[in-house]
Amino acid sequence: MITRIIIAVLCIGVMASCNPFAKIQKSENIHDKYAAAVEYYKKKDYYHAGVLFEELIPLMRGQAESEKTQFYYAYCQFFQSQLTLAAYYFKKFYETFPRSQNAEEAMFMYAMSLYEDSPKYNLDQTNTYLAIDAIQDFANKHPQSKYLEKCNILIDELRAKLEEKSYSAAMLFYNMREYKSALILFENFKTDFPESNRIEELMFLRVSAQFGLAKISVDRKKKERFEKVKEFYEKFVDQYSSSKYLKQLDVMFDETNKELENLHKSGIN
Repeated sequence: MITRIIIAVLCIGVMASCNPFAKIQKSENIHDKYAAAVEYYKKKDYYHAGVLFEELIPLMRGQAESEKTQFYYAYCQFFQSQLTLAAYYFKKFYETFPRSQNAEEAMFMYAMSLYEDSPKYNLDQTNTYLAIDAIQDFANKHPQSKYLEKCNILIDELRAKLEEKSYSAAMLFYNMREYKSALILFENFKTDFPESNRIEELMFLRVSAQFGLAKISVDRKKKERFEKVKEFYEKFVDQYSSSKYLKQLDVMFDETNKELENLHKSGIN
């Protein structure tokens, strides 16, 4: 039994000594190790490249290859979808080497890492806001950058995600008949996304939500809330005189007038 264990250990040792990666990893020649790491990187073997670059970072201080080592390492994290780490190391790179010819690219890749780490619209959008800030910061600092067109595309995509989340939240409250919350979210949407092609729909739903709120209100609040329905209706008609929603709104408007007339007859103000 002991003999078998010894043989197994020896075999493992022999196999390890024959493994090119294990051999270069044990090497004390940092320049050979760097060359091997670059070679792994060029072959898109980002795992093995990353392991070597990580070991080299503290050893390369003061060496000509130090800057490139950290730059490559950040990319290794990015290509392995370790986006939080990639963002950290790209940011660390351009802050450590602000005069590097790779500083601009690193700053862009910091923003790109945050962009790639932005979640689906129905999840928390903290990373989306961080990505937008990073991209805008990059564009402000590098207005002539070759990455500027890409930045504009990324910003549009991220804002579309935020728009989708805002729209979904507003619709959720509207469909739940939580009209007060829906009305607030409709207004927020209009402020945040004034160019959206959903504005007309949401301004129609604003009238509908206000009408729904007035209908379920206690008598002492009905007059004020139905008057608000008329205000929203008139603003909508002024802005969207050919809207497909006009027939539905006219029905609400007529009923609103009837409700106000009945309130007046009942002496409810």
